Amino acid sequence: MPNRLANETSPYLLQHAHNPVDWHTWGDEALDLAREQDRPILLSIGYSACHWCHVMERESFEDVETARLMNGSFVNIKVDREERPDVDSIYMRAVQAMTGQGGWPLTAFLTPAGVPYYGGTYFPPEPRHGMPSFRQVLSAAADAYRARRDDVTRAGAQLTEVLARGATEPHPASGHFDARDGKLFAHAVSVAGRTFDPTNGGFGAAPKFPQPDFLHFLLRSGDPGTHGVTMAAHTLSRMAAGGIRDHAGGGFHRYSVDARWLVPHFEKMLYDNALIARALTRAHLLGARHLGPVAEETLDYVLEDLASPDGVFYSARDADSEGEEGLFYLWTPSEVRELLGSDEARLLSRIYDVSDAGNFEGRNILHLPHDVDAVARQEGMARDELDELLKASLSTLKAHRSTRPQPLRDEKVLTSWNGLTIRALAEAGPALGRPDFTRAAARAADVLLAAVRRDDTLRRVLTAGRVHVNGFLEDYGALGNACLSLYEATLDARWLTEAAWIADAMVDRFWSRAEELFYDAPEDGEALVVRPRDIMDNATPSGNSLATELLARSAALTGSAAHVTLTEKVLARERGTMERYPLAVGRLLGAALAHETSRLEVTLVGSFSRVGGMLERAHRHPHPNRVITGGDPAQPAVAALPAMHERLEHTGLGFVCVGTTCYEPVASSEALDATLRRAHTSMSAR
Repeated sequence: MPNRLANETSPYLLQHAHNPVDWHTWGDEALDLAREQDRPILLSIGYSACHWCHVMERESFEDVETARLMNGSFVNIKVDREERPDVDSIYMRAVQAMTGQGGWPLTAFLTPAGVPYYGGTYFPPEPRHGMPSFRQVLSAAADAYRARRDDVTRAGAQLTEVLARGATEPHPASGHFDARDGKLFAHAVSVAGRTFDPTNGGFGAAPKFPQPDFLHFLLRSGDPGTHGVTMAAHTLSRMAAGGIRDHAGGGFHRYSVDARWLVPHFEKMLYDNALIARALTRAHLLGARHLGPVAEETLDYVLEDLASPDGVFYSARDADSEGEEGLFYLWTPSEVRELLGSDEARLLSRIYDVSDAGNFEGRNILHLPHDVDAVARQEGMARDELDELLKASLSTLKAHRSTRPQPLRDEKVLTSWNGLTIRALAEAGPALGRPDFTRAAARAADVLLAAVRRDDTLRRVLTAGRVHVNGFLEDYGALGNACLSLYEATLDARWLTEAAWIADAMVDRFWSRAEELFYDAPEDGEALVVRPRDIMDNATPSGNSLATELLARSAALTGSAAHVTLTEKVLARERGTMERYPLAVGRLLGAALAHETSRLEVTLVGSFSRVGGMLERAHRHPHPNRVITGGDPAQPAVAALPAMHERLEHTGLGFVCVGTTCYEPVASSEALDATLRRAHTSMSAR
């Protein structure tokens, strides 16, 4: 018999629809039931592509005896963390405060009022490695609520106070944010250098996460050859060579369990591929030309595998297929020989490390452990010839792999993740000479806005034709930034207008004028034990950083004094966080860097048909704080831009300015390129 989750659209919740557990979804019905029956709540949070969520389901939630214990003692609530990041954020922080660690599946025990009093992550079905069994945890949590109610209530109240205080207290700052003080950014690069792995790239030891927002900050922290840029480019190069990259099918897996980027957790997340592609594009512009094709391949994967028929983007591919993690992506030498023939198989196996012993549980993850140029020389082949042969071989493997049972695709459409993807496509299009990327970005934005915009507010989730869950700060920030990037890629004023209403709605719904800070949930949203607020990036950039970036970019284009003021307030408040935990706030550091650094402003007067060549050339210039503006003067939103003042009649011309210093106008892509180089050289010499 299916349980209540059978009526949901979330792929993660539907995975649990046939558990013998009496699952509820998060909402008034379940919370009221807990209060009426005076029963504690067992809250289980995960997501569809989570390997250990699947393991705990098979071991515990499908077990009849375990379900009997759960149903007899608790009101059981299952939450998709991707649909409800507010609920996940609160109880993840609670479990981290109680246990010192977090992750998914997240298991939390709450009073009927929603106050957490115990929790953890994965629990095994039997005691092992010093961990209690899940049944032991259930019994202990139920007994604590029945027999030690006062202790539970007191501990929960103390924890809630800690959560509320942590959400609003700024970290001690060393001083007022100064828009001309570069010490903050040099300090961030220095801190990163202390844990940088010079051999494998990345920061710290295993497991290694890509951290694309911090890498993107490093890529904007200086010119090619500077320490931050070098660390980021090397990390991206090692990731591109590792097994975290799907060499046969494109895209990147979630993270690497080892220090070499070899063995990933095999789920593929939309946000990872969007954020990594954006960093790869930036590295390409800075001279790491070998990473440009990897950025294209990554976005091609997104368009091929994660795009819906109407052009928006699904959330993820699972790690598991046929009950095994990673099976879909693994190879044996015999398979490779059968598909390619002996000569091609020998060459591919040498380059991608396919062996009889295997590099993962007797099978092989494709990766590049050797210098491909050196292998080409040893094989007596030109590099171009070798690349073409390998491309054909990988295409054959990909075609064969498509006949295997595929991992589940989570066909949930999330506003914030789509915003990140639209932005990556919009920026990569002109930078990499792929106008199809720009068109895909515009199509997705059109479809998404039509679906999730409701009376000048945003919804978060679009699944199976149903739109639900009010948008969070990250949804507004990500989609607003995407619209600004589409404007810069096309000079279509429609995207400038869309970004403007999103920014205004975001401030109205999430900015606390009394406390002068952004919350992640709207003021009129569901009342939870605390109103969630997180300044640090996690798997995705924080809502606060996305919001600050949107305001800073909007101010740079429109001259909005109100947006400048709000940007300054956030940056001043969170300077202490940026100093103490720079690797955790890469997106906010990037927003601060853009706000502080002198802008290289390119204004192009005219429609895309008149200035499209100059527009593409401007996007290929590597200056980290380049702002592109302009467009058709007949569009009112364009005509109102400060940069268009006294330039409305200069159709077909491009203007380059640094601060209050402007160069002579130009009328060709070549002349614009020369002027941009002069401006960049002048700025670097200061």
